[in-house]
Amino acid sequence: MAERSTSAVEVADNSGDEPPAAQTDKATTGGVADGVAKAQKTEDSAAETEESASGKPGSRDENAAKPKGTERQKAAPAVAAPELHSGHKLARRYRLEECVTRLDGFSSWRAVDEKLRRAVGVHLLPADHPRARSVLAAARSSALLGDPRFVQVLDAVEEDDLVYVVHEWLPDATELTAILAAGPMEAHDAYQLVSQVSQAMAAAHREGLAHLKLTPGAVLRSSTGQYRIRGLAVNAALRGISAERPQRTDTEAIGALLYAALTQRWPYETDAHGLAGLPKGVGLIAPDQVRAGVHRGLSELAMRALVNEGATASRQDPPCTTPDELAKAVAGMPRVRPPEPTFAAPPEYQRTTYQQGSYARPATPVGQPAARPVPIPPPPLQSRTGKALKWTVSALLIAALGLASWQVADHMLNRKSSNETTQSQSVDGDQEKPAPRTPKNLKIAETGVFAPNGDGVKAEDVHLATDGDTGTAWITPKYSGYANFGNLPNRRQGSGIVVDLGSVQDVYGVDVAMYRGGQKAEVLAAGEDASSPADLTDFSQRITELGQTGSNLKAALDKPVRTRYVLIHITELAPDGSADQFRGGISEIKVIG
Repeated sequence: MAERSTSAVEVADNSGDEPPAAQTDKATTGGVADGVAKAQKTEDSAAETEESASGKPGSRDENAAKPKGTERQKAAPAVAAPELHSGHKLARRYRLEECVTRLDGFSSWRAVDEKLRRAVGVHLLPADHPRARSVLAAARSSALLGDPRFVQVLDAVEEDDLVYVVHEWLPDATELTAILAAGPMEAHDAYQLVSQVSQAMAAAHREGLAHLKLTPGAVLRSSTGQYRIRGLAVNAALRGISAERPQRTDTEAIGALLYAALTQRWPYETDAHGLAGLPKGVGLIAPDQVRAGVHRGLSELAMRALVNEGATASRQDPPCTTPDELAKAVAGMPRVRPPEPTFAAPPEYQRTTYQQGSYARPATPVGQPAARPVPIPPPPLQSRTGKALKWTVSALLIAALGLASWQVADHMLNRKSSNETTQSQSVDGDQEKPAPRTPKNLKIAETGVFAPNGDGVKAEDVHLATDGDTGTAWITPKYSGYANFGNLPNRRQGSGIVVDLGSVQDVYGVDVAMYRGGQKAEVLAAGEDASSPADLTDFSQRITELGQTGSNLKAALDKPVRTRYVLIHITELAPDGSADQFRGGISEIKVIG
């Protein structure tokens, strides 16, 4: 997805630029943008204006002259963005839905991958755009990283005078910009942020990839609390951003994110990313001097990452100049634990009537005499008339009880007789018993290959698993060395086939003919309200257990599963002729209703 709230940690303090193509494997490769909900989106053009006014991370004087040897954004090329419209389809597969950015001769869209039935993001620019070559190179370099902590590039293509980059779209994730708008983060959340982001960027730099545009809009938090970074390699290439010291640039950007998380303030004098800057003329001050109650260790860590032109941490610790140094500094500090859960106060204790009686001592205020006990009056004298009345009432009660018992007994006898008659009629065939349910094969509306990392296995052959012919099959390539699809990074979640029943139905079982026995597989179902499930976590209902299969994988359920999507998930392949060659597949799928 295109970045919806763009702002720079690095743009204004720039010089020492070199052509983007020269930075393909290092600094000029920029990030992949993915999607968040529409409420998180802001105009990219306004964000670029904000970037041009904001200072570079680590600069003590935001209005001072730009120092040499830092990153720079090139002037916007005079190339118009491609004039496309909603509904346009790329490669007969990616249908454009909504334009979210149109800037500097490129546009970014929310789109739908009709082949895999899931949302994606697409960057588009003309093939003759001066940055087109560097964007393609950056996207392909980022895709090779395959680190799940980054939003993944799914495709990078030059076609019909267009260059487009397809990437993941994460509708359930929240931008850090939106999180900070609600207030500063708890110490534990800020600790998790700097720990996960610094470790991810350290891994990227070890592969020669830099971000250069790591802002609150480039960091997403999933519903499970995991942080994912969008913008690795592609965003800098789209905007022509480069740097002579890319590791220092990204480290200062992480420090700015930590500073904002602790204080809800941007660590420079200029407002940016929806956050107020620091007061004019005070310079770069530690977070614990901006807001009371800030964690001391995290405050010092932010200053070590932001150190620039003489600014130092309060303890004079050496500055962190690379993401790897920052990640080691985070790991070396005492772990910040989550806050203790708060519980509601129990309701006020109420004394019972028993405790308020003679066995409970009443509380007597100090200095006051105890209250006198109230004397209990004697019972009234019994007269002859009272005794006669008491015996009369008792006799009437006994008679009433007898009459009620007789009526109950008569009712029970009549009911028993009626039940016997009903049973007799049932035996004679006067009443029909419900017919047993007849299993039937549910109609399969569509099939797709399971590709959690965006790269499907033999997607063009997936229809062979539902064509009614067991002689044809969806067959995987041959993998060497490891049964789990060669232990490749983009195959570690396995593969398989997703079956779309067209609507939510009751599924009582499956009958799957495997291409060969010895594969390790399971059958899962998506939730009743699922829409275009693509990740393994989307299939929350289990139909079979994970285990070694024979020539068939069957299951029959006593209680049906309500679902529209069924996944036949293969995690390990079977040996193929030798001990270190593996292959598998599915011949035919039947879903029983």
